[in-house]
Amino acid sequence: MNQDLGIRDFMPGFEAAPEGIARAGEPLPAGTPVATEAEVVEALKTVHDPEIPVNIYDLGLIYALEIFDDGSVKVDMTLTAPACPVAGEMPGMVAQAVAGVTGVGEVEVQLVWEPSWTPERMSEEARLLLDMF
Repeated sequence: MNQDLGIRDFMPGFEAAPEGIARAGEPLPAGTPVATEAEVVEALKTVHDPEIPVNIYDLGLIYALEIFDDGSVKVDMTLTAPACPVAGEMPGMVAQAVAGVTGVGEVEVQLVWEPSWTPERMSEEARLLLDMF
């Protein structure tokens, strides 16, 4: 029995983003109500770095979030370190989570490294959870 299961075994259609870009979703039919920023942020909060018990949004890994009139979404995100073991998979996980929101069409997630992430980007709640005050 193969115990070597990866993210692809649990998320159909998932593909790693070796170039740092991941895409998911499909165009919305014309006239479909577009998701709000709050709804997309809630989806982002469902994604966690497997090594840190805090969601990526509260960790401060989301640098930019744009929601367009057609329901497409663009996210710029970073990781706590370039050598993060999930660097190739995290953008795809984020794209899938955002694409699952009602009112979201095509999603593009870009992994960026500038500016470098620092703990100061974390929310107060994340600092409390990680005892980083």
